Amino acid sequence: MPETILTNALLVLPEDVVPGTLVMRDGLIAELQPGRSTLPGAVDCGGDHIIPGVVDVHTDNLERQVQPRANARWPSRSALLAHDAQCAAAGVTTVFDALCLGDLGFDPGRIRTFYEGVEDLAALVPTGLLKAEHVLHLRCELPALDMKPAVESVVDHPLVGMVSLMDHSPGVGQYRDIDRYRVLRQRQKQMSDAEVDQRIAELLERRARLREPQRRWLLDRVAHRNLPLASHDDDDAAEVARNAEDGIRISEFPVTMAAAQAAREIGIEVIAGAPNIVRGGSHSGNVAAADLIRAGAVDALASDYVPAALVEAAWIAAATTGISLPAAVAMVTERPARMARLEDRGRLAPGLRADLVRLRPLEMLPMVRAVWRGGERVA
Repeated sequence: MPETILTNALLVLPEDVVPGTLVMRDGLIAELQPGRSTLPGAVDCGGDHIIPGVVDVHTDNLERQVQPRANARWPSRSALLAHDAQCAAAGVTTVFDALCLGDLGFDPGRIRTFYEGVEDLAALVPTGLLKAEHVLHLRCELPALDMKPAVESVVDHPLVGMVSLMDHSPGVGQYRDIDRYRVLRQRQKQMSDAEVDQRIAELLERRARLREPQRRWLLDRVAHRNLPLASHDDDDAAEVARNAEDGIRISEFPVTMAAAQAAREIGIEVIAGAPNIVRGGSHSGNVAAADLIRAGAVDALASDYVPAALVEAAWIAAATTGISLPAAVAMVTERPARMARLEDRGRLAPGLRADLVRLRPLEMLPMVRAVWRGGERVA
């Protein structure tokens, strides 16, 4: 692989932003130098920022490509390629594809997306043709009847890099407001009041019967992999403490300030949603991610459902929450990389992988201009 020199750039280092030059060689960051390079062939970045490649530990974006409209399902492999291209164009060089294992009766296509997504990734990752590096994040719906067979089908797959425990039942977590949940389901599925009430009753009965035994089964079943474990949509301190006792050290998208602060107090790492910051608040009426950052209760950001939100959220956070640009960029690069136990990326430092993003801010909107993964230009 030829040497690439990026000069006249603003290098976003872990502690500072400095004008300088970055040299890529053999897929790695070889040198970081102050000032400009006068070597022939050096790429003049015109003052653009260079940040590490973004690490997205949770995105549902593949599901959005599979189901671009309510009644239009796209061929799965084509959807995966579109998803991969969107991630790379957004500066995401490492993406954890968060596929849902289990259906609670409203999204039957999700389990098909899971099985097809695993098959497609297994076929495409070895080719080396995908632009981003893809890892599987298993989103396990604890009260779902079909969760266990789905886990069994993939638990030993080498691409699995993270497991999260979810419960999207009405009355808890993201949907703790049952009235809001009822309106949402009526709008989505065009169901009558009686039909929605019947479905809620069925889900609550199933949750009471299955959630706890399936939670214990799942924790036991994945223990041999020693994977990062995450909880999802925590809403109170007691749930956070219980998760910690079970070895769950990541809290994804806590829905209340109390839950996020409780997690940070006992050393649980917190992931907040980047779209929450870009939109100016939660689409579900939960706590604002910007407020969590101001309270010091966020470690990392994830795209959740919009890959392009990550770099934009970092710039917005740096401008509006009182943290520095290096600290904000670390929330989408270094911190999620460490969380996922990826020690070879996430910072601009010699010897690390040359996963890089060149971007030019337009006010608080960073425009991605070029992306490299392992020293190879991918976008």
